[in-house]
Amino acid sequence: MKHKLTITALCAITALAITSCGKKSETPAEAPAASDAAAPSGPAGTPGGVPLTTELPPELIEGTPRPINVPNLVQAPAKAPEFLVPEGTVLLSKGKPVTSSDDAPIIGDLTLITDGDKEAGEGYFVELLDGMQWVQIDLEQSAAISAIWVWHFHSQKRAYHDVVIQVSDDPEFKTGVTTLFNNDYDDSAKMGKGSDRPYVETRFGLLVDGKGAKGRFIRLFSNGNTSNEMNHYIEVEVFGKPL
Repeated sequence: MKHKLTITALCAITALAITSCGKKSETPAEAPAASDAAAPSGPAGTPGGVPLTTELPPELIEGTPRPINVPNLVQAPAKAPEFLVPEGTVLLSKGKPVTSSDDAPIIGDLTLITDGDKEAGEGYFVELLDGMQWVQIDLEQSAAISAIWVWHFHSQKRAYHDVVIQVSDDPEFKTGVTTLFNNDYDDSAKMGKGSDRPYVETRFGLLVDGKGAKGRFIRLFSNGNTSNEMNHYIEVEVFGKPL
């Protein structure tokens, strides 16, 4: 049974230790910074907004996890804090068309990314080729984005490399591009060095503040993970207000 829960950016990230794996640097993963423990306890997001809620999938952990070896890995909070969005925010992405840099996924179909199902088992995820790949959601009209919530493969603890999330009204992402998240800490994807931290996939996913960015198209990049070189998506939810 799924559980309804209020969530916030980068909630519920579980860290593992620590020998080398994956494409990225072999620098050992760092302990959480002291500032993490001292972070404000109040809700993030829009001051004076309303709590963002969604249905979360049950936990399903299978197989033997590979060691995660990336620096500055986000640690798991004790609980999922609140994230506030402007009143009137709605789910914009349900059932919307999805395209990709890999138009013939190895496993699954791109429609799974916006079908509303976040289960982690077989038949619920899309597997794309190795290397830098992207998926793109067409909201079919421009919107002010309040939040983007992403589930990669979460039935095994792993971290995905070079996670970059952008918004634009240009379907080719050549003009008017706003980057909302970038954890490519060494600029290996040549899209600019990101300041966001790598994180471990869990059933809570990754919640990114949309900051009111305006656009019709959402493009999400990744470049393999610490368990293998492939790219995976289970679900992407985009919340906001149509313009």
